[in-house]
Amino acid sequence: MRFDVLTIFPQMVLDSAMNGVTGRAIKQGLVGLSVWDPRNYTSDRHRTVDDRPYGGGPGMVMKYQPLKDAIASAKNSAGKEIVKVVYLSPQGKPITQQMLNDCVALDQLILVAGRYEGIDERFIENECQEEWSLGDFVISGGELAALVVIDGVSRLLPGVLGDDESARQDSHVDGLLDCPHYTRPEVIAGQKVPDILLSGNHKAIEQWRLQQSLGKTWLKRPGLLLDKELTAQQQALLEEFKIELKYKKV
Repeated sequence: MRFDVLTIFPQMVLDSAMNGVTGRAIKQGLVGLSVWDPRNYTSDRHRTVDDRPYGGGPGMVMKYQPLKDAIASAKNSAGKEIVKVVYLSPQGKPITQQMLNDCVALDQLILVAGRYEGIDERFIENECQEEWSLGDFVISGGELAALVVIDGVSRLLPGVLGDDESARQDSHVDGLLDCPHYTRPEVIAGQKVPDILLSGNHKAIEQWRLQQSLGKTWLKRPGLLLDKELTAQQQALLEEFKIELKYKKV
């Protein structure tokens, strides 16, 4: 899979992406990453990519044509069939795990990192399939959001993680938060690892982890359960978790 980022700060994206999981994936050829600076698609000597907004007001607006030409170059250089163009802005749809999961089927994902007060609305309407956001807050540009998307999608691709099962066990993958995890030593500050994890009974451990995922979701993000239809087994495990929690508090 290939990622392309339109940004006036290409080095910011490249320097960050070459670390950790994404960096290894790029070096191993499992994913591709290219950056496209709209300044390279301008015709004036100042390489102007922004201008004053019509109607007045503070700030500047990114211009249509440099972005359009940069996207055309990104598409032509890759020659991919299944391509999606996403504009990253505070006005977009909040990013979910399912949105990242859906990107795995793409050949190319083009991410447009906005700056200033935004970009010309006609570019969004004509060139972008979707508009995504990290959440209901504002940051200085879309580069950080692009890096989040690249990392989130890359780790879902085969071979990127050391163990593909790791991605399948993450929070939100199945609509639930992840279960608690423990490592050595067995006792820390008087707290012992749950006995079930030391039992060697893999079926019982799997059931315990499911129950903990349900319980943590109920405690921390109950709204997630409203959108999830629980099986009879899951409902029973959750009720058992609630009862055990109640007794612990007594």
